[in-house]
Amino acid sequence: MPEKLKDILIPTDQILKLAEAISSVLPEFNTPEFISSVLDSDWPERELKQKMRHLTVYLKKALPDDYASAIHILEQIAPQFRGFIALPFSDFVECFGQDDWEISMKALSVFTCSCTSEFAIRPFLDRDPLRTMEYFYRWAEDENEHIRRFSSEGCRPRLPWGMALRKFKKDPTPILPILEKLKNDSSEYVRKSVANNLNDISKDHPELVLGLCEKWKGQSKETDRIIKHACRTLLKEGNKRALMIFGFANPDQLTVSNLCTDKQKLKIGEYIYFSFTLSNSSERPQIVRLEYRIHYVKANGKTSPKIFQISEGKFASGEHQIAKKQAFTNFTTRTHFAGEHQLEIVVNGETKAGVKFSLEH
Repeated sequence: MPEKLKDILIPTDQILKLAEAISSVLPEFNTPEFISSVLDSDWPERELKQKMRHLTVYLKKALPDDYASAIHILEQIAPQFRGFIALPFSDFVECFGQDDWEISMKALSVFTCSCTSEFAIRPFLDRDPLRTMEYFYRWAEDENEHIRRFSSEGCRPRLPWGMALRKFKKDPTPILPILEKLKNDSSEYVRKSVANNLNDISKDHPELVLGLCEKWKGQSKETDRIIKHACRTLLKEGNKRALMIFGFANPDQLTVSNLCTDKQKLKIGEYIYFSFTLSNSSERPQIVRLEYRIHYVKANGKTSPKIFQISEGKFASGEHQIAKKQAFTNFTTRTHFAGEHQLEIVVNGETKAGVKFSLEH
């Protein structure tokens, strides 16, 4: 049986390494007690976030009561760790440092270089966004790319797996100076965060993001990549203004015919193959964004759509044969349910054809 992600990301040998690192700077640290407390009988069954918080709680018990002293120890050992084992460092700040602003902000900028502090800073942003953003503006100028990226990623209004920032969902304008500053950053790692932040904003303020993308378009290859990634949700939704920014053709001259599947019924775990003809009635090549949408049956019997990209590029005048396959295998992020599904072909944001098929156990 393959290892579970929660076991891979925080392996027990890293707990031992963490205890050894602390004891190297805190001689009175009780290593055996810490290890036995963390790796208790429930440890294997805890999910990833539960493991992180459990580890944070026992760091609090094992480190000095004085917050500044505890943070100083964690700052000293943080450079020895990378990845999820380092998340409890920033989680420690989130849990115990909200009354020690200066110490906590400095610590989060240190810990983000080992494993991102983007989740831990969100309660600070929710509590006092303007005060916290002053640190973000300074971090955007930092020489370390991890800290610059933190200044963008940490204030995303809709960060996945993180607390939503209601105030920034309502008014994202405090974020914009950071994105302007970082849009030409030398690090792709940072620029991708800028795009992700803009994509978040686009879900609540599409016209604001579209205006910014129109302003940035053509400034450089880097900004063109940013705005394309930033508009991915709007493009999937078929937003006409977003499609126009990237030169996609009017879908009126593009048609889909002969859509068919290789089977009308399939079992969970199987593939379905589908094909269709895309026709460009214009005399000139057209820039086309070609997608398909599947309406998946949910546990309650209702359906939920998900869109997938087939290709994007110039299509000459005339007919083009397209074929594709789609798996219906269960995996960690999607469970399939039996029932009638629908497949649709989407051309430059417009649904052109559809076909139904049944998924069975």
